[in-house]
Amino acid sequence: MESLVWSARPTLRKGVLVCAFYGWNDGGEAATTSALFLRQQLAAQQFCELDPDEFYDFQEVRPIVSVGEDDTRRLAWPENSFAYASLPSGNDIAVMIGIEPQNRWKHYSRSIVEVARESGAELVVTLGGFLADTPHTRPVPVTGSADGDLADQLGLAPSSYEGPTGIVGVVHDACKEAGIASASLWAAVPHYIAQSPNPKAALALLSRLAVLLDMSLDTTSLSQEAVSFERDVSHEVAKDEKISRYVRELESRADERAEDDADEESPPLLASGEDIAAQIERYLAEREEPSEDS
Repeated sequence: MESLVWSARPTLRKGVLVCAFYGWNDGGEAATTSALFLRQQLAAQQFCELDPDEFYDFQEVRPIVSVGEDDTRRLAWPENSFAYASLPSGNDIAVMIGIEPQNRWKHYSRSIVEVARESGAELVVTLGGFLADTPHTRPVPVTGSADGDLADQLGLAPSSYEGPTGIVGVVHDACKEAGIASASLWAAVPHYIAQSPNPKAALALLSRLAVLLDMSLDTTSLSQEAVSFERDVSHEVAKDEKISRYVRELESRADERAEDDADEESPPLLASGEDIAAQIERYLAEREEPSEDS
């Protein structure tokens, strides 16, 4: 495909392609923060990128001009890049970080599938973040879904969501059409926190991804950021009694759910398909509603 610009042609061993997209599917920038950390942690090497020219309205997503230390001006276009690394397990992983496109979603998604096929990826895993009624002081709920036999193999639930979707949903449809297995992980982000990125949600996504792919990651620095993030948010929440009261209500509900899960003989690793459908449906509905400032 002409939109793909290859700088190398790696062949992944038992490869997995992890994708994260800025925009609609990235509440609290949980997904893209996770993917950036993963690249840095694994010292991943870029091997391909998508030419942005046909996918964006540059009056909406403008290129950025910067000036370097030598006073040289640089122009940076919206980036959709792929990088790969080897894992100690003997498997290889590729990580894509992109921006939800404005045009030609089918071609964009098929281009991602083409990279997966050409590099030998056997599984595509997308990451996402969605706004939810969850308190920042409790563990971040992570939900996941996959289709068919893969759902059973990975301990995930088949997705039963119906409604508007973002580029993540279109990528999964393209994978299904191409016969490439795919799965999705989503972190629930407190809707009352405007601050991004949310390192606590990113840490939760990475932890689930590590379990899913049977890999180990040193998340010490991200864990420290998550602790500081929670402390700072708690400090701000304490300034407003109304918000404090609301957060205490959310904490009570979360604790009740945790007790219910503890009573289960074999609690699932991830929430059910019905849970993720309901949560994402609320998230999408909220994104459709105009804000008070608009």
